[in-house]
Amino acid sequence: MSLFDTVDTPDSFQKTVAEKEAILARVQMPEDWKQALSGALTSTNMDKIRDFLRQAYQAGKSIYPPASQMFHAFNLTPLSHVKVVILGQDPYHGAGQAMGLSFSVPKTIPKPPSLTNILKEMAADIGTTAPRHGDLTYWAQQGVLLLNSSLTVEEGSAGSHQKVGWESFTDAVIDAVNQQTEHTVFILWGSKAKQKGKFIDTQKHLVLSAVHPSPLGANRGGFFGTKPFSKTNDYLRQHGKVPIDWQLPQ
Repeated sequence: MSLFDTVDTPDSFQKTVAEKEAILARVQMPEDWKQALSGALTSTNMDKIRDFLRQAYQAGKSIYPPASQMFHAFNLTPLSHVKVVILGQDPYHGAGQAMGLSFSVPKTIPKPPSLTNILKEMAADIGTTAPRHGDLTYWAQQGVLLLNSSLTVEEGSAGSHQKVGWESFTDAVIDAVNQQTEHTVFILWGSKAKQKGKFIDTQKHLVLSAVHPSPLGANRGGFFGTKPFSKTNDYLRQHGKVPIDWQLPQ
């Protein structure tokens, strides 16, 4: 079951405690995330997102990632484990690409250009070997929250769900990490990601910003050579945290 199996209420402003608890019980997400995001998950904004997606499914549209992977980033990286946040824009819009983790694709899917550039910068920064695949699950399991600003997209239509309401939800996610974690690294690539920086306490966390790693942005300068991976691990070590093993297993 998922958030989108819940029963609609006549007036979302009048949800009872029991109705909110019923919604949260159906959300596939670790308990610490549920508690931190309970207001956002039971909000009128989320009602609108849910209704929009239901209508899209009923109209036969292909929505990525699959509903079962919509909150995949949260399931792999509980709030209490978050050490790094890498913020993307919206999921990949090609068949089979999106898996609920920003910039990541399943092992059987060719690496998209943005991810190829990320791995190229990583190799130059810390000397990793380019993996044969683009599955970033290994990072997520170590505490890297791979978050997109929008959590869904329509097939073949980049940015198609950017005004559905997801931005408000992911604003709440950033705020929760900002408030409830210490010495977290936020990696913001691209203008949309940088806009989320207004929520982040830079006295408490490290914010690393650069242009988006897509070929259009990265090849114009401002991405390659920014060394986000070594800077992240240096900061984590300085604050007594285990650094990230960025080398993806083959």
